[in-house]
Amino acid sequence: MIQNLQFYRGTGNNPYDNLAVESYFLQHCQPGVCIFYLWQNRQTVVIGKNQNAWKECNVDLLEQEGGFLARRPSGGGAVFHDLGNLNFTFVAPLEDYSVDRQLEVIRRAAGRFGLDAQKTGRNDVTIDGRKFSGNAFQKSKGAGCHHGTLLIDVDTTQMAKYLNVSAKKLQSKGVSSVKSRVVNLRELCPSITVENFSQALLESFEEVYGLPIQTLDDKTFDWEEIRKISATFASWTWRLGREMPFSYELEERFPWGGIQLRFDVNNGKVTDTQVYSDAMDTDFVEKIPLCLREQPFSLPGLADALSPLAKIPQYTEMTADLQNFLRNAPQQEKGGDAE
Repeated sequence: MIQNLQFYRGTGNNPYDNLAVESYFLQHCQPGVCIFYLWQNRQTVVIGKNQNAWKECNVDLLEQEGGFLARRPSGGGAVFHDLGNLNFTFVAPLEDYSVDRQLEVIRRAAGRFGLDAQKTGRNDVTIDGRKFSGNAFQKSKGAGCHHGTLLIDVDTTQMAKYLNVSAKKLQSKGVSSVKSRVVNLRELCPSITVENFSQALLESFEEVYGLPIQTLDDKTFDWEEIRKISATFASWTWRLGREMPFSYELEERFPWGGIQLRFDVNNGKVTDTQVYSDAMDTDFVEKIPLCLREQPFSLPGLADALSPLAKIPQYTEMTADLQNFLRNAPQQEKGGDAE
């Protein structure tokens, strides 16, 4: 039975640190305690544990524009976070872990603004059929973690910019996101802000569980442990280097001929490159795979890996064309909403 409600409001907006705090809570969950954690990330795409980053997100553009790609340890689909989004986490012992009860906190918070929220589908919370919250779940060491997004005033233009990568160009066995029609709560109730909705959540948390909240003092946290967890979440190996084979195709026509590139990727690195071209210089075409093998999969990075060919006078112009194409290759379709 839950006998103690604890609350912590994250103070930073780095996704790796925030996910690390959440993981810390899960690993140190105490009997009879339910922790409620509110946090925000800046310009971040968070993908599920078993998703292919390049299928879900325009990784290169996101990172070029100062954003973050993060992978969480729970399942579910890709989501975009900015400071108009509020993330929530419930952590509780498995015997007291109740998704229905936890979602009731979200529903009642929305109800305080006259909004009728409903749980729909596998993990969504909607109002009039439009999604404002996606949820995901994780269990570890006798405790459960339930976390999700709350779209308060998210920049949906940025959301569409970084998500919704074209499925035509990439084939992968990773779990795909489910596209949904999303809505910001401020569109439905202009008076809602991140802060007053946070307060509504706290009031609803106390109401649903019938207990007062104890605010956690982060001076009591083991920050050395949290920093180590954060470093893991920030690492290339965790974010991009997972065992998830996929292929990625690109093609373009240049004055010297057309070219089609197919990259086979595993553990985040190019294992093979197949090049098809009607270019007259067959030696140039044959040298391309040799430059790209075992390179981390990033189109700008692959462009840089071709630099040795640019030093060969007869290949300089063709290499420059191919490098510019890779650095500026379109990676996404327009329109649509993502989970």
